[in-house]
Amino acid sequence: MDLSGARVVVTGGAGLVGSHLAAQLVEGDGADVTVVDNLAKGDPDRLPDGATFVEGDLTAPDDVADVVTGDVDVVFHLAAHSNINQGDRRTIFERNSAMTYNLLERMDEVGVDRLAFTSSSTVYGEAPMPTPEDYAPLEPISEYGAAKLADEALVSTYAHAYGIQSWVFRFANIVGPYQRGNVVPDFVQKLVENPETLTILGDGRQEKSYLHVEDCVEAIRYVVEHADAQLNTYNLGTRTTTSVRTIADVVSEEMDVDPDYEYTGGDRGWTGDVPKMRLSVEKLRALGWEPPGSSDEAVRRATRDLVREITGREPATVAD
Repeated sequence: MDLSGARVVVTGGAGLVGSHLAAQLVEGDGADVTVVDNLAKGDPDRLPDGATFVEGDLTAPDDVADVVTGDVDVVFHLAAHSNINQGDRRTIFERNSAMTYNLLERMDEVGVDRLAFTSSSTVYGEAPMPTPEDYAPLEPISEYGAAKLADEALVSTYAHAYGIQSWVFRFANIVGPYQRGNVVPDFVQKLVENPETLTILGDGRQEKSYLHVEDCVEAIRYVVEHADAQLNTYNLGTRTTTSVRTIADVVSEEMDVDPDYEYTGGDRGWTGDVPKMRLSVEKLRALGWEPPGSSDEAVRRATRDLVREITGREPATVAD
């Protein structure tokens, strides 16, 4: 579809990916953007001028009805309960599924027939790498991955049975400014508090693909504008991976510190953590878009963003 001048709703639009997506839609496409977010992790101050903000909870059907009206052209559904290590595990599954179901029911009710949904690499579980979109069986090992897979099933049902054309994006690890609760900002914050010692979950050998949020958003917009099947599923990531130990080295270098590393042990950081992940991006490349840099480059770029944001100082390699 053509996003130029489109009337768009972005759920979870005050968060990491959503705020960058809203900015690109407003500034790059001239879209009329409404953002709905419950502000559990988001901040409306991140939104671009021209975007309309509505505080709302998508588990409440009335809040969904307030923002999804018949004149909307497309909904970008990014809202998710993503605190994998926090809170009740059942809540992660139930809230995510309720949000997606409420949204799809409302879209069908008022005739909004285009949806872009952000899923996750966690739907694959511990799969061979690089993992293509048609890999099966999908066997997630966390409630978050299970919730995303259930959401994908709902999106598929509404695409094929009720005519809602859909784009599903299975994310690698997305990094960038404003982020919290991820390994990069976690390391920055730990080293602000104690530059002498850095505690690393697991053994540091966990190795995953990282994509900068600005590149992620460009890919989302590109796929929505160029993939035209009734249901379109695409991996978003890089061709390379970065280890947790390498991330620690990059963050230490950019903060100009030399801490001792302490490991909690084991081959994964927490229950449900997939220690190694790299998605195939060949389908994305065949459509005409590929990541502009490596996973290491995305990590360093995000680290510089976060060092500036959290410490108020220039990263060491830039300042020098």
